[in-house]
Amino acid sequence: MMSEYAVLLSEAVAEFLDAADEKTERVCKEKLSFLGQDPYPGGGRGDREKLPIDGQRDRFRLHISRTWTAFYTILEDNKEVRVLEFVSIDEAHKRYGF
Repeated sequence: MMSEYAVLLSEAVAEFLDAADEKTERVCKEKLSFLGQDPYPGGGRGDREKLPIDGQRDRFRLHISRTWTAFYTILEDNKEVRVLEFVSIDEAHKRYGF
């Protein structure tokens, strides 16, 4: 099945994945690929949530294996998911409180 959305990684996320061990990289890339099929919370696969952050674009998060959190935006006009940042779940909770 073709992905509906292109999943684009920020430079920081690409560097994180390059530096990660093989298992972390594999699991993270697999979970991120789900965003290409359906990046919105409520359907599809993955623990996704829209974040209550003020800004020009809606911001979303995806938990990965109870270890990592990916933050991303969706550019519906371009059919793109832009993965902006990868942090540990603990860091995500400290920063955003959820």
